[in-house]
Amino acid sequence: MFLDAAAGHAAGALCHRSRCGSVVVADGPAGGPVVIGAGRNDPPDGCPLAVCGKDGLPAGFKSDKTCCVHAEQNAILDALRRHPDRVAGSRLYFVRLDEAGRAKPSGRPYCSICSKLTEAAGCAEFVLWHADGISVYGVHEYNLLSFRHADPDPAR
Repeated sequence: MFLDAAAGHAAGALCHRSRCGSVVVADGPAGGPVVIGAGRNDPPDGCPLAVCGKDGLPAGFKSDKTCCVHAEQNAILDALRRHPDRVAGSRLYFVRLDEAGRAKPSGRPYCSICSKLTEAAGCAEFVLWHADGISVYGVHEYNLLSFRHADPDPAR
């Protein structure tokens, strides 16, 4: 259900490189889980861009893969604005869409930008849909895996 909600946000993403969506979920007032924050890949000001801000940058320019704020970042920012007292212990769901607008299975954790932010914000878990099913990671584990993915020697 929450992965579907994340996919719904991804459908409206303004990023030229990737359509991703995230929701942050915490226990609601009645005890059941509710969405407390949502986000998608968008430019920082939320306005559509004619071209990606990364196009035309010199080779080797230090940056991530997009000029947009990541869906996970926007979802956490939204949750912190609307429900700052409920982010601690929450769960973040992430979905990326393919070219046809269908949710596509995630690869292994790799975005150390979002893994650090999710852990620092106080979220407890990070959820991805993989080809073999749903994986729920503790945010500390997710952060370590993200850095291991970038490491040419993951045995370290």
